Amino acid sequence: FVQQTEWSLQLMTQRVLEAEGNVEKLKQEIFILQGELESSKMENENLRAGQTTDLGAMKHNIDFALQNLHKIIKGANLSIRQLASGAESLRFVAEVLESTSKISEVEAEKD
Repeated sequence: FVQQTEWSLQLMTQRVLEAEGNVEKLKQEIFILQGELESSKMENENLRAGQTTDLGAMKHNIDFALQNLHKIIKGANLSIRQLASGAESLRFVAEVLESTSKISEVEAEKD
């Protein structure tokens, strides 16, 4: 039982670490996309100021940035759910280990 619990703990820890890694990757992607979004905003401001820019290219850039933002948001939501699930599993394993420890103490007192 203890080995199975330890294995579950290791598995949950691995899942949490993977989710944290995914969150970091998503943060980096968000940072890049925020830069692209700022660039698109600047292009938009230039257009409003009367400078000529290729509207088709700007629209394409904005559409591309929005698509990527939506993908990142979906990925971030999934990673957050995985992280929360992993944390809940780790909490459960900790409770099981505490119960096992208490049972061991009671049996030791009986002897």
